[in-house]
Amino acid sequence: MMQIRPERQDDYLEVEKMVRDSFWNVYRPGAFEHFIVHQLRDDESFIENLAYVIEKDSKIVAHINYSKGYLQFENQTKDAVVLGPVAVAKDCQNQGLGAELIRYTLDLAKDYPYVFVIGDENYYERFGFVSASRYNIYLDGTDTEEENPFFMIKVFDEDELSCEFAVFHNPDVFDVDVAEVDEFDRQFEYREKLVLEGQLGV
Repeated sequence: MMQIRPERQDDYLEVEKMVRDSFWNVYRPGAFEHFIVHQLRDDESFIENLAYVIEKDSKIVAHINYSKGYLQFENQTKDAVVLGPVAVAKDCQNQGLGAELIRYTLDLAKDYPYVFVIGDENYYERFGFVSASRYNIYLDGTDTEEENPFFMIKVFDEDELSCEFAVFHNPDVFDVDVAEVDEFDRQFEYREKLVLEGQLGV
């Protein structure tokens, strides 16, 4: 039996273990995402009512978070919602669970004018995301002279977009210290960090 439900406090450790396993050695040696999930819960940017899990046969097999970063315009800043991290257990991937969880929570997020995501454009376009550069919005640290197809936006209210040049900043909690992650990892089962082809920068 499978159900989508809000994340509960007693899910936290199980969620962190699942997120760690699903991202381990995928984008970098080891993983940061489980630490970000852990840190977000006590951060003011965290949107608690959009933190959801999929539970299957009494086991958490997928998880999603949303939080508030901000848009920096020339003369003002504005809160802006970002989706992620989203994770699916290794043995449940490629079964549509991530897509189901994303669609479910995006429907709940419609009270916000738009949602950003950083990820594979070929995956997220199915949910209505488009390149944020269409709206003259760019990700902090990227080239503002070129389109960044991996930085995307789903718009619920076009009237809230001025198309004035803006730079999106993730919540500070997304900037992790590797030493802090390593210390946090001590509570989990040891796993070897590997440098693999396809990782960021490899």
